[in-house]
Amino acid sequence: MSQPAPSVDRATARRDLLTIYAVQALRALLYGFASVLVGASLAHAGYSDAKVGLVFTAMLGGFAVTSVAVGTRGDQIGRRRLYAALFLVMAAAGTVFALTRWLPALILAALTGTISVEANESGPITSLEQAMIPQVAGAARERTWAFARYNAVAYLAGSLGALAAGGPDFFRRFFPAVPASQRFMLAFPVIGVACALLAVRLSQAVEAGDVLTAERRFPLVRSKRKVAGLAGLFAIDSFGGGFVVNSFLVFWFQRKFGASTELMGLVFFFVGLLQSGSSIAAGALANRIGLLNTMVFTHLPSNILLILVPFMPNLWLAIAMLLARFAISQMDVPARQAYVVAVVDPDERTAAAAYTNTARYLVRPAGPALGGYLMQTVSLSAPFVAAGALKIVYDFALLATFRRVRTDQ
Repeated sequence: MSQPAPSVDRATARRDLLTIYAVQALRALLYGFASVLVGASLAHAGYSDAKVGLVFTAMLGGFAVTSVAVGTRGDQIGRRRLYAALFLVMAAAGTVFALTRWLPALILAALTGTISVEANESGPITSLEQAMIPQVAGAARERTWAFARYNAVAYLAGSLGALAAGGPDFFRRFFPAVPASQRFMLAFPVIGVACALLAVRLSQAVEAGDVLTAERRFPLVRSKRKVAGLAGLFAIDSFGGGFVVNSFLVFWFQRKFGASTELMGLVFFFVGLLQSGSSIAAGALANRIGLLNTMVFTHLPSNILLILVPFMPNLWLAIAMLLARFAISQMDVPARQAYVVAVVDPDERTAAAAYTNTARYLVRPAGPALGGYLMQTVSLSAPFVAAGALKIVYDFALLATFRRVRTDQ
């Protein structure tokens, strides 16, 4: 049965929201940093492509398994308690990556679902945050702004983390005694413990107020069909996005135009800045035209721009088209997160966020492999066209399926 959400004064709610933002900033900074160092560490270990792929597959598999567990029993355990516990697990898993290159240990650490090379929307921790934010953000209009700021923080901190990841190699040129880059992943236990300490400061207001009984064994009943529909559509979008992940884009620009790694690193730093700004813009737009319209009508033109990237005649026009695409491609993210929690009851938010996120994690690994196959057997432009086409199908299907669904906004 459901109980009313605990009452909370606005000062406490604001403190909780700022605490979640602070945790998000620290975590995104760490994951942006790790996005470079994890790949570099695995490369220096001399693993084959298949073994490296196994580690990254374990990361995504860990996301899926742990997210399902969070969605099923997260509210029963308690959001604050589980939130802090996941950060302690992250600290331990990151320590493994910092201290060893033994493959079984790395795979086991990756399977915890707390190691990520994506600054935003990364695993079960994200699902908990997406469920907690509506509890303290206030009315629907403020909730949309809260999700916009939440994502802006992640993109900005993640881009700074990725930029900082070049620091160890840079300083080692002048100070050879600087430790190996792998050791800098000891930032995981430091930041993990700091985030856990912040997590336990959250008030009772972030909890769902939900009690599972013998009659109601699972937290998702009334909105099961809606969440299943959203999960299926989000899976299509994520599968399409998997064709053109950032690592693939770097490879493609080097293959097509001979772009240097340094140049592409700078490009993706500016991508993070654009995504941060566009998240704030998405909050204003969603409050004006609605969450679903924002999701669809910013995503559609970004997919057209994505299809056009490989047809640009030179490097700089291709980069300009890519940046234009990223300037609007992530505006649907805060709108999507706010939409998911707006179409379900408050006591179903943890499960709804976890299950829709899991659908995205499960299908994404297949995208890069198929994208590489298309590039090899069809043309260099094929992954972009396939990704854009799938995402356009998602946009129209989402609009057709959910345009009449009522939200609490």
